[in-house]
Amino acid sequence: MTQYSNLVYFTGLLHELRSLPKETEWVEFKYNNDNIDEIGENISALANSAALCDKTNSYLVWGVCDESHEVIGTTFRPSQAKKGNEELENWLLCLLTPRINFHLIEFDVNGKQVSMIEIPRATHQPVQFKGMEYIRVGSYKKKLKDFPDKERILWRIFDITTFEQRIAAEIVSGADVLRLLDYPSYFRLLNIPLPENRDAILARLAEDKMITLNKNGQWDILNLGAILFASDLSQFRHLERKALRVVEYIGDGRVRTKREYQGRKGYAVGFEGIIGFLKDLLPENEVIGEALRKTVPMYPELAIRELVANVIIHQDFTITGTGPII
Repeated sequence: MTQYSNLVYFTGLLHELRSLPKETEWVEFKYNNDNIDEIGENISALANSAALCDKTNSYLVWGVCDESHEVIGTTFRPSQAKKGNEELENWLLCLLTPRINFHLIEFDVNGKQVSMIEIPRATHQPVQFKGMEYIRVGSYKKKLKDFPDKERILWRIFDITTFEQRIAAEIVSGADVLRLLDYPSYFRLLNIPLPENRDAILARLAEDKMITLNKNGQWDILNLGAILFASDLSQFRHLERKALRVVEYIGDGRVRTKREYQGRKGYAVGFEGIIGFLKDLLPENEVIGEALRKTVPMYPELAIRELVANVIIHQDFTITGTGPII
């Protein structure tokens, strides 16, 4: 399970969801319904509906009345639920196709327990549960095959929405954009003078499709901006596993680890750090010249850079639960 310590964020998120006039295609409120199969079907339906509604995430919430949206609390804790002897999260992951990186969240609101599953939108194919695809029509869960028009629209969305254009963080203030993205490195790497004010910085980031202005007058950070220039990828939940890792093993096997480097920055701003770490790990030779000895790397730095770049580029960005490893 992934639990977040940011109670303020999730309390605010719950307030936004409760302020909706009614349940939508991408939000489902429940009290204590713990039917495990129904949870899997709802995850499929919500993931597919989020794509149709152009939402980054959808939410399955326990502890909120579906009519009044009042917080009433719940006794259901998905982190403790099991199917037979197997934990709920693992059981669901095995039956969802493709596997999606959903998050289990539990927190208190004024002494009342609220449980939530944050579900990312379907990205390149409809999400199935036990081989069946579901969708929400209004506040009702239905089989996708019974609504061919919605199925056609869904596939059309998959065809036209690239990874780079999808949203990594929604409804972000201008100040938070500059906190989450390493914008000085953006301008430095492009050899562009840093603008003197925030509005000009944001306008330039938007021009290069790193961010986009949303309907609320605030900003959405796009995957392109986050994956390249994130100050900390763990701040983008669906991209945090994409951080580059370097693992050095003892001997030729992969049993004993000597040291490990876990990248945190976006690829563009963290690239030099990764190359430097690799150079320190790789062997060197001493070459005696006409008068002096000098240390020469066994592998040319240009080759190392090319290999690392290929590791980053040739990955499946639609798979959120794994990332590049050297």
